[in-house]
Amino acid sequence: MTGPGAQTLAALSEAMADAVELGGAATVLVDARRRFPASGIVYASDLILTADHVVQRDDDIRVGLPDGSRVAAQLVGRDPGSDLALLRVEGGGLSPAQAADHAARIGQLVLALGRPSDEGVQASLGVISARGGPVRTGRGGLLESYIRTDAIPYPGFSGGPLINVAGQVLGLNTSGLARGAALTVPAQLAWQIAGALQQHGRVRRGYLGVRSQPVAISFAQQQALGREQRTGLLLVGVEDDSPAGRAGLLVGDILVAIDGQPVGDPDELLSRLVGAVVGQSVPVQLLRGGQPASLTITIGERT
Repeated sequence: MTGPGAQTLAALSEAMADAVELGGAATVLVDARRRFPASGIVYASDLILTADHVVQRDDDIRVGLPDGSRVAAQLVGRDPGSDLALLRVEGGGLSPAQAADHAARIGQLVLALGRPSDEGVQASLGVISARGGPVRTGRGGLLESYIRTDAIPYPGFSGGPLINVAGQVLGLNTSGLARGAALTVPAQLAWQIAGALQQHGRVRRGYLGVRSQPVAISFAQQQALGREQRTGLLLVGVEDDSPAGRAGLLVGDILVAIDGQPVGDPDELLSRLVGAVVGQSVPVQLLRGGQPASLTITIGERT
């Protein structure tokens, strides 16, 4: 095959090979379980972000670097709910991966990378087939957002990056969230969780002390709120001496927003109660007796 079509394919092929080379320079081997090793992403000069389910021991962890050497690593922290773990390697001096400055798009051409052996980086080609979230995971947590692709997740790819054709990281691949099905934790969320693990060793998750169920918000109530919002959370229980109870929330209130962000179902509420908001006083918006009302609540920390 010759002509413009062949030249276009050749250029695309070279671009993908360049992307793998660039992304592979920040993709490492993680040896922290009995079976074959998995993969990880260089998050900082001395930090590796990987999948939590592949870190089956807290000591004797080894990381294989792109130059073929292996170094010792220590566990900094882990978050089973998002299946992410952060490791610190001895010596440092690594070149961090470059996260993409744009969100993944449906139909976008992507490459899943892994370094499951000392033979070098491996790659799998696909497209982004779906984006979604929040979703409850098989590890007892809630993932605020996810990416799904049709790239083949070869053994040992968990913890490795999903990259675009420029070699930038779109997310971290794992098969540990949905009963073996491969999902990708978007880079923005993965980096946010990595920052929390670096600072606290865990991800802080908040609670209000309420039981709730989704209810429809009438057109008149939406007009009173000044926005279109079809559902809110009817409070069917408020714990005594809880953040919600101390703030004055009552059974029968309809919670419609927290810290300025609408909430329409329990998963959305949980996703609003993660990270820096824990321990902070934030405004909550309610419908009480059909009319908007506002209170301030100090978010508790779930133990």
